[in-house]
Amino acid sequence: MTSNDPTISLRRATAPDAAAVADVWLRSFDAALPTVVRPRSDDEVRDYFREVVVPLRETWVADAVGGGGITGRIVGVMVLNGELLSQLYLDPDWRGRGIGDRFVTLAKERSPGGLHLWTFQVNKPAHRFYERHGFVAVEHTDGSGNEEREPDVRYVWQP
Repeated sequence: MTSNDPTISLRRATAPDAAAVADVWLRSFDAALPTVVRPRSDDEVRDYFREVVVPLRETWVADAVGGGGITGRIVGVMVLNGELLSQLYLDPDWRGRGIGDRFVTLAKERSPGGLHLWTFQVNKPAHRFYERHGFVAVEHTDGSGNEEREPDVRYVWQP
C-alpha cells in the first residue's frame, strides 16, 4: 500500500448511499454474471435498493476514502437478512483487495450462529471464495425458485 492508496472502511449504509450501492451491484452483477439474464431493469434495481434494501435490510458498504484524490466512494456492498447473507458485491475494479474477506468476517461476527447464502452455479469464482471462507455447498437447484430462473447453489457456514 502506498500513500496514494485509499483506506477502505466498512460502515452501515444510509439513505443517501442507495444510488451508489445499486450502481456497485449493477456493475458487479454485469461483470461477474454476463450470461445471467436480469429480470429487472437498472431503474427497477435502483428503486429496490432505495426503497427496500438500504432502509429495511442490514446493509453495509465498503467506502474508499483518501489516496489518489478519492474523497469517498462506495466500492462494495453486503446485505444481511438475519442469517442470510443475501448480497455481497464488489465494484469490479476493487476485487482482489481483501474487501470481500472483510465483509465475510463482519457477517460472521454479526451472525455467529451461522450463515447461509445462494449463488448461481455459473459463478465459479464465488464458489471458490465462499469455500475458502468455510462455507459448504448443501443444495443445488434448477433455478425454478429464483426470479432469474438460473440454476443456483445454497452454501452454509457453521462455526
